[in-house]
Amino acid sequence: MAAAVRYCLEELAERAPGNSVEVRVPPYGVAQCIEGPRHTRGTPPNVVECDAVTWLQLATGALSWAEAVAAGKVAASGLRAELSDWLPLVGAGDGPASR
Repeated sequence: MAAAVRYCLEELAERAPGNSVEVRVPPYGVAQCIEGPRHTRGTPPNVVECDAVTWLQLATGALSWAEAVAAGKVAASGLRAELSDWLPLVGAGDGPASR
């Protein structure tokens, strides 16, 4: 599970480069992504956090961003804490995630 979570976090950071959003999947990993104002100290203004199972469901398309947020499976704070344009990461076929 840890390797899959880390791979998907790395893939997100590669496909959506930047430092304006921090994606946390405790205890397995964290990634900074999406262009915008760079965060350097303290708690970032844009944070997405979820458990490992939810993250892998989002990354593979088994769960949509809207469904995860509505079900309270994702904590997203900040104006840029929106990942629907970048998910799913694998098995997408087309769209921004397949770039």
